Amino acid sequence: ELAWDGEHVDLVGSTYWPSEMESLDFRGPAGNMCVGNAYTICDATPLDGKSGDVAHEGPFSEMRTELGVQDNGMRFRIKLDYSALDGDAGSEGEVPPPLHLKTLTICRETLDGYWPSADDNEEKGREGEESEVFRKNQEEISAALFGPPGAPGGLYDPPPVGSEERAVDNYMLLDFEGGSTVLLPHRLDQNEDDGEAGWVTSLDWTPGPIRYQVDRKVMGGSKLKGLRTLELSEVQSAEADKYRPKDGGSDM
Repeated sequence: ELAWDGEHVDLVGSTYWPSEMESLDFRGPAGNMCVGNAYTICDATPLDGKSGDVAHEGPFSEMRTELGVQDNGMRFRIKLDYSALDGDAGSEGEVPPPLHLKTLTICRETLDGYWPSADDNEEKGREGEESEVFRKNQEEISAALFGPPGAPGGLYDPPPVGSEERAVDNYMLLDFEGGSTVLLPHRLDQNEDDGEAGWVTSLDWTPGPIRYQVDRKVMGGSKLKGLRTLELSEVQSAEADKYRPKDGGSDM
């Protein structure tokens, strides 16, 4: 049984979207977008406490983003929580502090009202005996969400991330159960000098016949909340290697 302390409760309770959203929030500056089976949402806290539309531009003291893909009654999503280090908030006129990854949460979900894992769907019968909820496609769900870690052959279409030095200093590549791979920045520089490079978070997941890769590409510098693009690639999983891009990591 998990024992939750106050810090864990606060992390679970963190929101990754604004308290109120309008159609205009699904434009680039706000960082929210849907495309096909994929979506992304974002919320951030400016260093200077500004609000409204001007709050979409940093620098920020905190930023939380979410990226996910849904297919065949299942959803795989990642939640990234960034913040400036304590005492590193800086003041007006100083170089904006970088944001560092504080927590990474992986969410594996089924949309039929039950838990993804069969072991978590045990129920107590009237006589106290244990019974289970059985799905016809439970084996497919278990393989798609809890199968061997890592996307087959690695990230399907690696996006450009800048120089090798920039990649080593700021990015990490992680494999997760369910045949998924995630590329993410663990450090976000908010300095205007980095404004042209931008940042990208990629999720590669193969839940069945179709392999998905979704790329959240954002601006650099103080505009890092704003989306450049949200790109979704779909390919038949059986032919993914045949059509794997060989451009060395180019933008669409």
